[in-house]
Amino acid sequence: MATKIKIQDEFIKLDSLLKYSSSVGSGGEAKLMILSGEVKVNGKIITQRGKKIRKGDIVQFGDLKIEVE
Repeated sequence: MATKIKIQDEFIKLDSLLKYSSSVGSGGEAKLMILSGEVKVNGKIITQRGKKIRKGDIVQFGDLKIEVE
């Protein structure tokens, strides 16, 4: 089941989304997960912490799935 997160701005950075959704405990934890290749955006592994995530994107890592609205 996916968690739906609404954003007010045009985009949110990937590491900020992970923190905002309470999927990770800290920015450092988000950084490590992203750099180690554990995070996918729209089915592709992303290693850029500052990747712009926009409405309609789907972020996945482990068993978690986040749909951005």
